[in-house]
Amino acid sequence: MPEFFIQEKQLSNVTRTIVKDEKGQSLFLLVGRWGTRGDALSLYAMNGELIASIKQVGLASRQNFDIYYQFDKVGTMKKIFNWPGDFYYIRQLHWIAQGNIYNHQYKIQHFNHTVMKMDKATLFSGDYYVLDISDETDAPVCICIAAVLDYWLYSRKRKKDNGPQLNWLFN
Repeated sequence: MPEFFIQEKQLSNVTRTIVKDEKGQSLFLLVGRWGTRGDALSLYAMNGELIASIKQVGLASRQNFDIYYQFDKVGTMKKIFNWPGDFYYIRQLHWIAQGNIYNHQYKIQHFNHTVMKMDKATLFSGDYYVLDISDETDAPVCICIAAVLDYWLYSRKRKKDNGPQLNWLFN
């Protein structure tokens, strides 16, 4: 099962995020921003080729994200509920993402087949998210989904820290 490493707290930031393999080689570059309708993240191969992207299409209370592989829309991700655990559904792919988003421990499943598992790891160079993806061809889409889950976690924390304000208007 191939593993992909992303430095912790980089997925949802408005920065360039490098995705590496277990040998430390850079595989993908994730760029873009979140916060308002129409914002998107794009995943590029290191040669500059656009591989996948994810676009925010919902408003603050009902955020949905369209997922594109190369230039074809392959799914729409939406939050179903978050009690007692987090549960997300990706239409068209029939994938379910579930788990403990606060600890970045979740998995994506297609029926009873595990597509991806995500956990945290501490390496000599810092804290990382580790994505174990069963089929390497699913990696670009899984990385985009992980970015959305990371965004939802940190946007929750910002809302909690700032109280019940309409901060999404200013992102």
